[in-house]
Amino acid sequence: MSDSKSGIQRGFLVLADISGYTAFLSKAELEHAQEILTDLLETILDGFKPLLTIHKIEGDAVFAYTRDADLLRGETLLELIESTYVAFRGRTKNVRRHTTCDCRACNNISTLDLKFIVHHGDFAVQDIGGRPELAGSDVNLAHRLLKNHVSEQTGWSAYALFSKPGLERTGLQLDGTLDATEEYEHLGTVQICALNLHERYEALMSQRHIEVEEPEAFAAVSEVIRATPPVLWSWLNDPEKRALYSSEPGGLEFVPVSRPNGRTGVGATTHCVHGKNTAMRETVLDWKPFDYFTVEQNSGPMGVMQMTFALEPVDAQSTRLHCRIKGRLPGLPAFMQRPVIRFVFTRLFNFRGMLLKLKELVEEQPWVNSQPTGLGHPATV
Repeated sequence: MSDSKSGIQRGFLVLADISGYTAFLSKAELEHAQEILTDLLETILDGFKPLLTIHKIEGDAVFAYTRDADLLRGETLLELIESTYVAFRGRTKNVRRHTTCDCRACNNISTLDLKFIVHHGDFAVQDIGGRPELAGSDVNLAHRLLKNHVSEQTGWSAYALFSKPGLERTGLQLDGTLDATEEYEHLGTVQICALNLHERYEALMSQRHIEVEEPEAFAAVSEVIRATPPVLWSWLNDPEKRALYSSEPGGLEFVPVSRPNGRTGVGATTHCVHGKNTAMRETVLDWKPFDYFTVEQNSGPMGVMQMTFALEPVDAQSTRLHCRIKGRLPGLPAFMQRPVIRFVFTRLFNFRGMLLKLKELVEEQPWVNSQPTGLGHPATV
């Protein structure tokens, strides 16, 4: 929903707040503490910018948003949060590992953690003193949700907290979460759902690496597409979007049938249906938003293929998409597998044609021609 006359928008409001910074600051030298804070805030900004509009930095927190029209796939927002958290954890470890400084700030960097607040609702974009400011009850609620009882109830220092409207808008039904309520004066009772990011971090770090590399690929194509990795990731993984650029005559229908923990990831399966008699089962083998993912496509008597889609940032607005394939066809001797599979995907299925169709569809979207102009302005729209 958008009311251009009143400046009312509808979308996600997202806060990333560094946990433990007040205690950290009280025990650390101010100069080094501020340098560390700046470094970590820049890490969060780098994670957010490809998908969200950075509204402002609020002390040790980053406030960002995105309009509904600019988010193609709700699940991508959670993946963005998790990838930002992985980058944050990696940065704290690297700073501590590589510094020779023995001050209290550098020694205590591991006490810092990160939590995220996600709410969905209406907000007004107002021009105050030449700068855009967000206002409205939902903006207030998003900030009030920073004061919650998740850590008291669970002991978690890192989590992603969704308000009920925020979670419903993503379309996710997550398992293993804390479901609770919070009470706020003038705002009443708010239902929340929180995800333990320490647990997700460990799961992501322990995943087995499965990627079809260039030398082993039977067929490989790549194309530069004017879109950020999170936006392109959404196009690659949204079932309705995938059907638009399918290389099959008449198109494919993609039907998710299994989503471990209520989401896409390793072990998730999809049925790809073409007509009445053709079906393929696709299983996710490796999943690293927004870097790459690998799937196995099993067509029964038509063979089993393993495919990797890797996203390589080119600049702030463009990504090179690499598609690499290997597999096996029943009844063929080993020496014929590579040339036959290459022929099938380059000539019969026209895999490059699929990429070019994807490129055309993505780049015809109006937001790809906009350029970011700094804080308070869109990073991708």
